[in-house]
Amino acid sequence: MTPFETRTLPADCDVLAPDGSEIRLLHSLGEASVVHCRLPVGAVSIPVQHRTVEEVWVILAGAGEVWRRQANREETVAVAPGMSLTIPLGTQFQFRALGDAPLEFLITTSPPWPGEDEAVLLEVGGWKA
Repeated sequence: MTPFETRTLPADCDVLAPDGSEIRLLHSLGEASVVHCRLPVGAVSIPVQHRTVEEVWVILAGAGEVWRRQANREETVAVAPGMSLTIPLGTQFQFRALGDAPLEFLITTSPPWPGEDEAVLLEVGGWKA
C-alpha cells in the first residue's frame, strides 16, 4: 500500500528544469508526478521537447505566453491564472513570463518525470531565450 503524503509548497526551488524554470517538487505516484513551476518576471524559457512524457499545466499566478509546435501545427497562447493547457508527447514548447509577477503553474507529468535527460533542448522556439 502506498503511504499518504502531505507537503507544503517550498519557498525555494528544488531544481532548475532543463528549460531554465524553477521547479518545486510536490508528489509522485506510479502513473504521474506533480510539480510547481515558476518563471521569474521577464524571463524566457529555453525551448524543449520531451522524449517520453506528456504534461497538463494549470496556471496559478502571473501572466505569460506559451508557444507550442507539433509537425505543421504551431500556436502561441496568452496564459493567465485559471487557465490550463496540454503538452502532448512530441510537442516542442517554450514559455515566457510577462507583466510584473512571476509566471507560476502546476505541472502534472505522465508518466512521472524520468530525469534530466528527458528534455531535448531545441535551437529554435517562439522567442530568443
